[in-house]
Amino acid sequence: QVQLVESGGGLVQAGGSLRLSCAASGRTFTTYAMGWFRQAPGKEREFVAAISWSGDITYYVGSLKGRFTISRDNAKNTVYLQMNSLKPEDTAVYYCAARAPRVPTMRGLDYDYWGQGTQVTVSS
Repeated sequence: QVQLVESGGGLVQAGGSLRLSCAASGRTFTTYAMGWFRQAPGKEREFVAAISWSGDITYYVGSLKGRFTISRDNAKNTVYLQMNSLKPEDTAVYYCAARAPRVPTMRGLDYDYWGQGTQVTVSS
């Protein structure tokens, strides 16, 4: 098993940036592909970005590519989500997730472990 703890959320003005972190503990971090998802109030959870165990494969939802960047530091057992040019519609709880196959996917159902989430609020 792996435990995931997100951090780095908060309140930011539109146009600002945040970097989310997700620290993993438990089984070897390189066993897992990692993903970021988000859920806004009253909406379904949606895929944001994912990265393979080695970091050489990344996926993004099309509307966010160019503003958001996923990365990982396997030495620190941490995956990051750099979010730039934030918009009020980016307001959501952001979750990181892990899946034992090393190849990432964009489906939440494919992920085995989830963090508690971190709130991101973007004011206009």
